[in-house]
Amino acid sequence: MNTPLRRVAMAVLLMIVALLLNATYVQVIKADSLRSDPRNSRVLLDEYSRQRGQISAGGAVLASSVATDDRYKYLRTYPTDPMAYAPVTGFYSMQYGSTGLEHAEDSMLNGSDSQLFGRRLIDLVSGRDPRGGNVSTTINPAMQKVAYDQLTSKGYTGSVVAIEPSTGRILTMVSTPSYDPNQLSGHDGARDTRSWEALSSDPHQPMLNRAVSQTYPPGSTFKVVVAAAALSAGVKPEDQFTAAPTITLPDTTTTLENYNGSTCGNGPSASMTDAFARSCNTAFAEIGMKVGAAKLKDEAAAFGIGQHGNIPIPVADSTVGTISSTAALAQSSIGQRDVALTPLDNAVIAATIANGGVRMEPHLIEQLQNPDLTELSRTKPVSVGQAVSAQVASTVTSMMIASENYSTGGTNQRPYQIASKTGTAEHGTDPRNTPPHAWYIAFAPAANPKIAIAVIVENGGDRALAATGASVAAPVARAVLDAGMPTG
Repeated sequence: MNTPLRRVAMAVLLMIVALLLNATYVQVIKADSLRSDPRNSRVLLDEYSRQRGQISAGGAVLASSVATDDRYKYLRTYPTDPMAYAPVTGFYSMQYGSTGLEHAEDSMLNGSDSQLFGRRLIDLVSGRDPRGGNVSTTINPAMQKVAYDQLTSKGYTGSVVAIEPSTGRILTMVSTPSYDPNQLSGHDGARDTRSWEALSSDPHQPMLNRAVSQTYPPGSTFKVVVAAAALSAGVKPEDQFTAAPTITLPDTTTTLENYNGSTCGNGPSASMTDAFARSCNTAFAEIGMKVGAAKLKDEAAAFGIGQHGNIPIPVADSTVGTISSTAALAQSSIGQRDVALTPLDNAVIAATIANGGVRMEPHLIEQLQNPDLTELSRTKPVSVGQAVSAQVASTVTSMMIASENYSTGGTNQRPYQIASKTGTAEHGTDPRNTPPHAWYIAFAPAANPKIAIAVIVENGGDRALAATGASVAAPVARAVLDAGMPTG
């Protein structure tokens, strides 16, 4: 072979090798990323050629796919109170992906889950159009509506989470302000883009799920954990602690004071029960220092702080912080400094006390269903362990009943007893001049708990600097409890 022919042959060989390498790169290495690229119209056409499964709550359809006459055969819609349920469903968008249960249960909803293999095979053989499976949630529609209406009617920014203590079923998960997922699920790209830009640039962050994705200083609601740690360490409810309106933190010139700088009760000292009911900071700073940082951290971990992963929606990590000094321990013991909880985790704390000290794993899915709504699988309650003894849980319950009676002035006319703890949490760079977050955690009926709840209202709600957990968050929670209590 002469030199020119040899060069041509080598060039052709190199081009063939290059083509093979490129084909391998595209079809093997880049296949997944190309398949998932939102600009890939083939993938979109394939996804929208199948009827996506429903998301439901108590028989109400929260998300469904309806037939259209355009190139995408199905349109994702959110027909029932979409803004109230947006923290649960999330959105499913051609351009912006998915969030919430739409994302967490995508394989079930789009029909590719391995649990649906038999159904897919039957559809293939019978020639029936493939459909996705359905997700039935644990949400109680009546409670969800009341929680959303309570927050929005007052213009509050905040969240409500309610849990069934004995099972961990999440009965309510509301976050406000909210948004309409229908704004992002259409087939009109220009409209969806305008909606996305408006929502994502909104300073009020309507797409933020405050129930699970945001952490806050818990304020005095954290005294439930501190009280449980103290009782577990041998402190008795009648043991006396300082009633002083202010104390100076160890090794500092920093002072810590009770709400409004008031004395805790009428004497120089107060029992732990009285200090809990009156939410006395100075007494609980002293109690926390007596318990110690190690035991406090262990107790917090036992209550699940920072240990939740998915419900199946991802949950932000709560924390008690590093607690690097005795002064830091005193501040942490009143739910300030670096302590930060999601509303979900604070609801779990209340639910754990309500359940005799046994912490149940919270979950949002009741059952997964076949396309014909027959049951495919059901979520089984999972006990994570005994956070505190039944005796400690019973004693904390009594203290929470005393707290509820104190915050209502003994005027509660409900046919059931509530056990609760309020919280007024300072935050920001100038906390004394920044409206506090208002908290309330509770469960009811106290003697046979059916519902545990956590409510947070950011930045004082409509009370500004005068806000307290009792005046702002508690009425919201009590209305939700009323909606969820069995009748008859």
